[in-house]
Amino acid sequence: MSWLARLAALVLLALAPMVHAAEAAAVASPDGKIRVSIDVDGEGHVRYSVARGTAALITPSWLGFLFTDAPKLHRNLSVTGSEARSFDETWTQPWGERTQVRNHFNELRVHIKETKPLARGFDMVFRVFDDGVGFRYEFADQPNLHTLSIAEELTQFNLAQDGTAWWVPAFEWNREEYIYNTTPIREIATAQTPLTVKLADGTHIAFHEAALVDYAGMNIARVQGTALKAVLTPSARGPKVVRAAPFTTPWRTLQISPDAAGLAMSNLILNLNEPNKLGDVSWVHPRKYVGIWWGMHLDSQSWASGVKHGATTANAFKTIDFAAANGFKGVLIEGWNLGWDGDWFADGKDFSFTQAYPDFDLPKIAAYAKLKGVHLIGHHETSANIAHYEDQMDAAFDLYAKLGIDAIKTGYVSDAGGMQARGADGKTMFEWHEGQVSSVHHLKVVTEAAKRHISIDAHEPIKDTGLRRTYPNWVSREGARGMEYNAWGAPPNPPEHESVLVFTRMLGGPMDFTPGVLSLTGKHGQQIQSTEAKQLALYVVLYSPIQMAADLPENYVKYPRSFQFIKDVPTDWSDTRVLNGEVGDYVTIARKDRAGDNWYLGAVGDEQARTSTIKLDFLDPGRSYTAEIYRDGDGADWKTNPHAVAYETRKVTSADSLTLALAPGGGQAIRFVAGPRK
Repeated sequence: MSWLARLAALVLLALAPMVHAAEAAAVASPDGKIRVSIDVDGEGHVRYSVARGTAALITPSWLGFLFTDAPKLHRNLSVTGSEARSFDETWTQPWGERTQVRNHFNELRVHIKETKPLARGFDMVFRVFDDGVGFRYEFADQPNLHTLSIAEELTQFNLAQDGTAWWVPAFEWNREEYIYNTTPIREIATAQTPLTVKLADGTHIAFHEAALVDYAGMNIARVQGTALKAVLTPSARGPKVVRAAPFTTPWRTLQISPDAAGLAMSNLILNLNEPNKLGDVSWVHPRKYVGIWWGMHLDSQSWASGVKHGATTANAFKTIDFAAANGFKGVLIEGWNLGWDGDWFADGKDFSFTQAYPDFDLPKIAAYAKLKGVHLIGHHETSANIAHYEDQMDAAFDLYAKLGIDAIKTGYVSDAGGMQARGADGKTMFEWHEGQVSSVHHLKVVTEAAKRHISIDAHEPIKDTGLRRTYPNWVSREGARGMEYNAWGAPPNPPEHESVLVFTRMLGGPMDFTPGVLSLTGKHGQQIQSTEAKQLALYVVLYSPIQMAADLPENYVKYPRSFQFIKDVPTDWSDTRVLNGEVGDYVTIARKDRAGDNWYLGAVGDEQARTSTIKLDFLDPGRSYTAEIYRDGDGADWKTNPHAVAYETRKVTSADSLTLALAPGGGQAIRFVAGPRK
C-alpha cells in the first residue's frame, strides 16, 4: 500500500465516528430557540448537543457511567426509540420570589440499549424550556442492572466557544465558602455548581443540577480547552453512588440566556423538582429575625459557657424585647445547648440538643417569646457529626415542637470530607458535605422536621437544587461566603461578591446571607467593603424568605433612618423583576410585596462607581407611588466614607425612570409606597 493510500485509510478511520454519527432524535424549546439533538457515533457513544438559534452551545458530548462492580455503560450503545410530549402548567408557590410559576417545556424521552451481551438499558429524558435544558438518566430494574454501584458519571459539557467563567473550587476544605474566581473558561479547574459562563458571543449559561435526592452532588471539571465533564462527590464506601433500580438521577441543568438578568429570572431549577409533598404548609412562615449571633463573630460574646456566654436568659429577654419593639417575628439564639466547651469543631460528640446551659432557661424563654409575639429560631450545630445528631434528632424536634419553636438553623461546621456518618456495619466513616450520604441525611432532617411543623435553615449544607418546591419547609440555607466573613476579615468579601452571588450561588435557591450590618466594622475594627446603603439593598438583591438583621441592637439605635428600611422590607414576594446586571459588576432587582401593593428595589455594584437608568414600568400602571430612596450620599466610598447616605422621597409612576448612582462598594434601596388606585 502506498503512503498516499495509507494516509487516506487513516483519514477515513479518523472520520468514521463522524461519518456514522446520525441524528437519532431532537427536541426544541416551546419558543423554538433552543434545540437539543441526540446522535450515536461510530463506536456506539450516545451524544447530545445544544444550540440556540444558529449558534452551537454544546457540541456533541458523551453520556454514560463507570461502575465499581460491572463494565462501564458508555460504548456499544444504540437508540432504540423515543417519545416526545409537551407540558404547560402554572403552579403556585406557598412562598417565594413570585406567587405564580409557569412550567412550560417540551420533553424528549430516548430509549438507549447496549448492543453487547449484557444488553443493559436506560432512558435519557430531556426537558427543554425557553430558558434552558434539563436532562437526567432513568434506570428500570433489569436482569443485569439491579443495583448500580457508580464510580463516576461520564456526562460531558463540551462548550462550543470560549468565554469567561465564574466559579469556586470543588473538593477543598472550606466547602462552598470561597471567593469566586473570574477566569477564562479554559482556566477552570474543578468547580462546584452553579458554574456560570459567558460565551464569546454573549450567551450566558449556568450549569447546575435539580432535585438532588439520594445521590452524590455533581461538580464540573475541565478536561481540555473548553471541554467540561461531570465529577461526582466521593464516598467512604468506594462507589460514589449506590442505588437500586428503578431510580432516576438528579437533573443536569443548563440555564441559558442572552444576558445575565435572564439567568436570575429563570425558574428552571424549581420546575424540574416535584410538586409539594407536604400538603398544607401554612405553618411555614417567612420572616425577618434578629439574634444572639453577631457578637460571637466579633468575639464580644461566646458560644461556650463563661463570662462572655451570649445565650443567657437575660440576654435572650433583651433580644426578644428588641425584636418585638421593632416588628421582627424571629429570634435566633446560638450557644444555648451543652457541648460548646472544648473542641467542638469537626467533632460534635459532646453536643446535647435537648439540654441547655444552666444560665439559659429554654422553656421560660420560649414562653416569654410567645407572649411577645415572637418565635424562637432553634439552633442545632452538629459539627457535621450526623451520626450523633441523628441519635438525638427525634427528641430534639419533639422538644422544640412542645415549646412552639417552629424553625431551626442547623449547622455542619467541619472541613469538607469530615462529615461523620454511621455505616451499615455501625462504624463511623467520614463523608463529604456534598456526597450521597449527606444528601440522604439532609432530606431526613427536613422530612422529620416537617412532621412537627418545623422549618429548616441549613448552614454548611449540601447545595440547593430546588427541593424547596417539594419540601417547602426547607426555607433557606447558607452554602456560600456570607456576612460572617466580614467579621473575621480573613479576607472579607470583596465589593463584587454579592453581584457574583446573584448569578451563581443564588441560581440554586435562597441564601441565608445575614445582611444588615450597619456598623460596617468587623472583629478587629476592620472596614467591611460595603457602604451603608448597600447593606439595605442586600435585603432585596439576595433572596431568602428568612432574613436576619445581623448587627448588634445597639448599632441599629445609632442608624435609625437606615434601620427603618430594614424594618419595612418584607421577605415574601408576589413578583420579581431583574432589571439589569452583569456578573460580578452590578445588578438591580425589583420585588413586589406579597402582602400588599408596595414594590421594593435593590441595586448593588462592585469596586467601581456606576450609574444606570432604570424604567419603572414594573410598577402598576395608572397608579402613583411615593419612592422612599436610600442611596449612597455625596462622596460615599466603602474605603473612605461608607456611612454617607442620602434619604429622599419623590412621587413616581410606571411611566417614569430613575437614575441610580452607586458608589464604590455601594448600593441603593428604594421602597415604592403605593397610593390609591385611580
